[in-house]
Amino acid sequence: MKIRGAPLLGVAAAYGVYLGVRDSKNLFKDLERVIKYLSTSRPTARNLFWALEEMKETAYAHKKEPAGKIKHILLEKAERILEEDKEICRKIGKFGSRLIKNNDRILTHCNAGGLATADYGTALGVIFASHSERKKIKVYADETRPVLQGARLTAWELIREGIDTTLICDNMAAHLMSKGEIDKVIVGADRIAGNGDTANKIGTYNLALLTHYHRIPFYVAAPVSTIDIRIKSGKDITIEQRNADEVRKIGSAYIAPKQVKVLNPAFDVTPARFITAIITEKGILRKPFARSIKKA
Repeated sequence: MKIRGAPLLGVAAAYGVYLGVRDSKNLFKDLERVIKYLSTSRPTARNLFWALEEMKETAYAHKKEPAGKIKHILLEKAERILEEDKEICRKIGKFGSRLIKNNDRILTHCNAGGLATADYGTALGVIFASHSERKKIKVYADETRPVLQGARLTAWELIREGIDTTLICDNMAAHLMSKGEIDKVIVGADRIAGNGDTANKIGTYNLALLTHYHRIPFYVAAPVSTIDIRIKSGKDITIEQRNADEVRKIGSAYIAPKQVKVLNPAFDVTPARFITAIITEKGILRKPFARSIKKA
């Protein structure tokens, strides 16, 4: 969790590959070892695996070159992935801002801003772009238990940009929707299956169900590199299970009995039927997602 957010995990993985082989005497043996090790870090985030695949493909494409040159090429590739993510986030923000109207009240979950990407963000990038266009918007940020990314990170990023921000506890969303105080929900993604099913921070599925009932648009913002077309549906997405003390404790203080059993999946999967659209750097993907994803 020192590095978190699917796009940023991809950037970190790319630089990790370079750093892992920088001083190598047996380049391709160490390349395979480093990639295998990095792939065990966060099983759900597609961008991590995408970046590892990109680095491996780049190295093998230049296999006949001297080792020193291949290492330099790998560093250049990592730097390109970093710069491309910055550009991608801006494009996501630009496309997504078309969906935002003046005076919209937007709910977001977890953290999908500049702290989770190379720059600007995905879901928050849409909000930042709308704010820069001088649209008057209000944002509700879920606290996002158990690690509180919404409270600690998203609220800070939004306030820093001068956006009208209200922090709410996770179980307040239904109340606000029932009162007609939410116009749209925008979240990020860690992996999107070929049919549009989306894995995101635990609690996202709850929001999707609520928006469906209250007839509120539910948008996912993510780069195309988050889409895993080899996975047919969300049933095939591996969900990371995290440390029990993330639930038992807040900070260093226990808020539950130390011996209580805990279930702590980091993500849940939102079925594509509850998603209004997926905002990418290639444009806004709409249903049927299998077709629009393949086209993108």
